[in-house]
Amino acid sequence: MIDLNTTGIGLDGYALLAAQLESLLADERDFIANAAQFSAFLYSQVDDLNWAGFYLNRNEELVLGPFQGQIACVRIPFGRGVCGTAAATRETQRVEDVHAFPGHIACDSASNSEVVIPLIKEGRLIGVLDLDSPKLARFTIQDQQGLERLAQIFLQATDC
Repeated sequence: MIDLNTTGIGLDGYALLAAQLESLLADERDFIANAAQFSAFLYSQVDDLNWAGFYLNRNEELVLGPFQGQIACVRIPFGRGVCGTAAATRETQRVEDVHAFPGHIACDSASNSEVVIPLIKEGRLIGVLDLDSPKLARFTIQDQQGLERLAQIFLQATDC
């Protein structure tokens, strides 16, 4: 497991994760298979996570997709909570304290910080990649940039 925040690996650590992810997804194009692998990869390789996975755009509502971690909310309306805000704005949401986020949905009360990356392919919102942590302020701008790069690798390797 790579602790990208305390070992000083930073963007170099994400470069290593990017190479590993490209290799992991190289011979498969199926969305569900790749999303399941990507979720497991993130959950096992990024330190201090208690949830890593996908919510998928289904008629302007997010529906739970492949994930690793505790049980989760099944449906999230666009514009509600961190995931719904990322879907509605199509902008990454990096939240240091989810309990201070207006309209936060507490699927797991142990989560304290979150980063949510919208997955956009050919102008279409496919869904969002959601990572939760029990640590406050777990995700840095370097994490955001590294995770956005990993999300792009996933989208390029996957039929959506």
